[in-house]
Amino acid sequence: MKKIMLIVSLMWIALVSISLIWNYQYAKNEQDKIAFQTAKSFFDQIIITRTWNAMHGGVYVPVTDRTQPNPYLEDPRRDIKVDDNLTLTKINPAFMTRQLSEIAEKQKGIHFHITSLKPIRPENKATPIEEAALKSFENGILTVGKIVQNGSISNYFFMAPVKAEKACLSCHAKQGYKEGDIRGGISVTLPFVPSIPLIALIIGHLAIGIAGVFGIVAFGLKLDEANESLRRQAVFDALTGIPNRRSFSERILTEFNRSVRECNPMAVIMGDVDNFKLYNDTYGHHSGDECLKNVAQAISKTLKRPGDFCARYGGEEFVIVLPNVQKEGAKLIAETIRENVLQLAIPHEKSLPMGVVSMSLGVATLVSDQPKSPEVLLRQADDALYAAKGNGRNRVEVYDEVNGTCKTQHASFLTMHHSGLDEIQQFV
Repeated sequence: MKKIMLIVSLMWIALVSISLIWNYQYAKNEQDKIAFQTAKSFFDQIIITRTWNAMHGGVYVPVTDRTQPNPYLEDPRRDIKVDDNLTLTKINPAFMTRQLSEIAEKQKGIHFHITSLKPIRPENKATPIEEAALKSFENGILTVGKIVQNGSISNYFFMAPVKAEKACLSCHAKQGYKEGDIRGGISVTLPFVPSIPLIALIIGHLAIGIAGVFGIVAFGLKLDEANESLRRQAVFDALTGIPNRRSFSERILTEFNRSVRECNPMAVIMGDVDNFKLYNDTYGHHSGDECLKNVAQAISKTLKRPGDFCARYGGEEFVIVLPNVQKEGAKLIAETIRENVLQLAIPHEKSLPMGVVSMSLGVATLVSDQPKSPEVLLRQADDALYAAKGNGRNRVEVYDEVNGTCKTQHASFLTMHHSGLDEIQQFV
């Protein structure tokens, strides 16, 4: 489960990281789009203004210190003297664009520049970035827009072509331009301050990532707890809390194979609560359940070695596996279990003569020169148990491997037991 939680957490972190990169890139693209549209809006306004100017063949304005006649405008009516105090000069679209640029740059920090690869006015000479844009227009590119760095200052550069119109040919026809030709372009340079909330994005995604990892870990621990509960239910008896029959079946096979492989002895004890049906009938099933819990704990506490194993075999029957234990040692442990159950002093008025809950136990051992199987060993312990029942209950019997009988009970009794005679309960 830890490995799964680690993998899922790494996948979550990777997903959050991808989300952070995607959101940052999306915000950056949106910011570029906004800058592009803003610059294009300025460009469009300039084109509209130039079109209006060209539509009127130029606009006359008073000559002032700031507005002097355009020396590059070849027009016999460039200047018109109204009187001694007023002289008008014609402002063509190019001159107007330069003046608009001066106003925009002073007020907004926005710079316009009309330029071409063959400028008439020296000030209209293209910068390297403008020259590259103009050449791209000749190859079919419609607009150029990108962020440019000038030291520590970022600007957004936009440029689009300007086509020769009929009103423009009076000045530019001699340069070889025809109506519709791209004769240059206008660049728009905007102050650009990146406004992507990178810190906020990082903090937000970090919080989501941490919350997700905590959620995965919490869910994983809950799932692990549920799996552990299911595993425990699969191998432990729900009532008594000790291993169940399924767990015993796996354990006895493991211990049996180890004993055979290492030529070590092994013992199995089968135990049964005496007259348990009468106890249930007398005290009720709830008391019966409590009785089984107490008996199971008494058996479990008797076993001191880590390798010893006890399980509820079914109903009121218990089984104990004792690795590397000889017959006498197994009999001693069985006797200790029997005595410990008596010391619980659980009242049982139908269990005479003691009047308390008691237990009968059967012992069988694996000896290296007597090959067996786990099933045979278990059956022998069961035979010994029923011999203990037949001999008066509240006792321990050991299966005799040599004679195939239990020490104190003849095999004919065991034959009767396996024939299914119900009279055994009334034998004593």
